[in-house]
Amino acid sequence: MIATYFNALMVVLGSFIGLFLKHRLKASYQEVVFTSSGLITLVIGFSMAMQTGSYLILLFSVVIGGFIGYALKIEDGVMSFGSWMERRLSRGQGSAESARNFALGFLNASLLFCSGAMTVVGAIQAGTVGDYQLIMVKSIMDGCMAIIFSAAYGAGVMASALFILLYQGFFTLAGGWLAPILGEAGINELASVGGVLLLMIGFGLLDIRKTKTGNFLPAMIIAPILALISPAVKNLFPVFGL
Repeated sequence: MIATYFNALMVVLGSFIGLFLKHRLKASYQEVVFTSSGLITLVIGFSMAMQTGSYLILLFSVVIGGFIGYALKIEDGVMSFGSWMERRLSRGQGSAESARNFALGFLNASLLFCSGAMTVVGAIQAGTVGDYQLIMVKSIMDGCMAIIFSAAYGAGVMASALFILLYQGFFTLAGGWLAPILGEAGINELASVGGVLLLMIGFGLLDIRKTKTGNFLPAMIIAPILALISPAVKNLFPVFGL
């Protein structure tokens, strides 16, 4: 778990730097921060989405996951949790707008830091063979992105360190039995769906299209499952070509 703690620490430190810069930026420069973070998020999202081994798996994962997420109203729940955290930290002194920004920062940063293959593979390597190199590299990258995101969204980005501890810590502790189940194909499909979610965040930052990204979180569970069963489906129904 040492690497996971280090990753969370880098996000906290990066967030402090971003908050320091945010309060010293003129309003006219804040557009630069949003545009830069949006474009960088799009680049990361595209690179991750292209890791898919089957566009049909990617399509079905996002569609089915979206249906489930909207039915369960996942984003509303995450936003409510983020707003609750903001109220607790500000002792009820924050405005509705600040609570919304806090919740968005928590949600989007959590997706950014935990949706990639580096998270899963690095955590599994750290937990099974004690190889921390990949997670350490990811930690530095996350710290840099935390600077940009916290300058755009605020303190909610720092709260995503809690999600890193839970999500990445789970893969670190359970990596021994998860790795054979997921396999390389499952990890790649999980990462590709994560890339699609980052594209949604990027388009939102650029004010191109606002999407309730949190409602698509179940797609990250559906994708490895479809990757696992796709060989059997292909044998039974070659026409689908999954």
